[in-house]
Amino acid sequence: MQNQNSNTIERGPVVAIMGHIDHGKSTLLSYIRKSNEPLNEAGGITQHISAYEVEYVSKEGKKYGITFVDTPGHEAFNGIRKRGASVADVVVLVVSAEDGVKPQTMEALSSIKNSNTPFIIAINKIDKPEANVEKTKQSLAENGVYVEGYGGDIPSVALSAKSGEGVPELLDMIALVAEMESLTGDQTVPASGMVIESNMDIKKGISATCIIKNGTIEKGMYITSGLATAPVRIMENYLGKQLDKASFSSPIKIIGWDELPLVGDTFVSHKNREDAREKIEKEKSVRLLCHGDSQNSPDDSTPSTNSISIIVKADTGSSLEALISEIKKLKTERMSANVICCGIGTISENDVRQAGGKEKAIVIGFNVKIDSPAKNLAERNETEIKTFEIIYKMNEWLKEALETRTPKIKVAESLGTVKVLKIFSKVKDKQILGARVEKGEISLGSQVKIIRRDESIGEGRVRELQQQKVATKEVTKGEFGTMIVSDTEIAPGDYIESFVITEK
Repeated sequence: MQNQNSNTIERGPVVAIMGHIDHGKSTLLSYIRKSNEPLNEAGGITQHISAYEVEYVSKEGKKYGITFVDTPGHEAFNGIRKRGASVADVVVLVVSAEDGVKPQTMEALSSIKNSNTPFIIAINKIDKPEANVEKTKQSLAENGVYVEGYGGDIPSVALSAKSGEGVPELLDMIALVAEMESLTGDQTVPASGMVIESNMDIKKGISATCIIKNGTIEKGMYITSGLATAPVRIMENYLGKQLDKASFSSPIKIIGWDELPLVGDTFVSHKNREDAREKIEKEKSVRLLCHGDSQNSPDDSTPSTNSISIIVKADTGSSLEALISEIKKLKTERMSANVICCGIGTISENDVRQAGGKEKAIVIGFNVKIDSPAKNLAERNETEIKTFEIIYKMNEWLKEALETRTPKIKVAESLGTVKVLKIFSKVKDKQILGARVEKGEISLGSQVKIIRRDESIGEGRVRELQQQKVATKEVTKGEFGTMIVSDTEIAPGDYIESFVITEK
């Protein structure tokens, strides 16, 4: 559809698929693309953003180009979901017809509302025996999401991502919502958009997946994002096919960056190197005015007195961000996990050397390999390296590591309190007195605190115990006589608290 401006034409929508973990987002995309992509993810969980471009032909025969962005549902990837919403023109919020609204459903909804992005509710898993579409709509209404027919105007489609039932209706709805948004772009200007993924490959170097929101990019141009830049020599589509040119709303991968672009940053393409350099210099000036960023200091909080130093390596920029976010949450009153260094790619010998320079340092890898020199050096230096494929497995291990490494502290645990009624005699530090149990118990040999006016004024130990003139090992109620050994002079009305020292 041509607009009044001859250079501005209709563009296909960028659609983010969002929702709670295991509600079927990747399965839905898999059906649309007729692929088995979800099976490649560890534990069936999508660990980073994936973008795919499809051509859909409606029942009326009209063709639509739609770019889908798959975002993870695990709570650790909340930041990625926010970017998914901000890059999208339309969001499909997937909700299970079995489970209804879940925590990540609400987090995704919050991201959608903050970005003012139009969205569609996809009620999935209608093929399941426990599926209840009406109950799911009610669950949505109870959480402030009012679909059509339930007091609102939010469109919804019931479907099965497994069988494909309802999927054509969803695609029709996406096309309708996109038409209502009047999405346009200008192919004659240099491309701009957002970086949704960044990776480090030993052989290929640094690559970034970008979504073009406007303009066109061609081989021979330059691309910048933040302080990172790349000549456009190797450009691929989502299938890995080499491209000479790309335009909106395509997902592209650019290989050959001089540094890792930050996920979520915008990108701009330039016709020549000089324009790209000028853009980078302007960016540096802005960051200098803002006192720089904290990219090289992932953990900017002051670590607690006792901490585990950690080096984190991940397969992608978004995974790295999620890992650091999770690690920071694990801080306790007496122990913290302090990320001293992080990066993308294989665990290298240099990572192990850095770990060796810090006491109790651990190298954690996520979906990455350990090269042979790093393994050998780690064995010699007794450096611990742990690798994971699923983020909650790392969480479980790290929580346990923090617990086992937390220094024990001695804690006085109260056993009982007695009130001093009368002092019978005092010879040096030995004091014989009568008392009454107020709570708990007092035992022979136990340590005690002498308390006066709610303040501890000294300590001592129970040397003898008698109740009704009979020696005993403990007293749990009533009045009794005792000998307390203490340098503190005890007076009637004082309280004596018996306690035991334990390590926690």
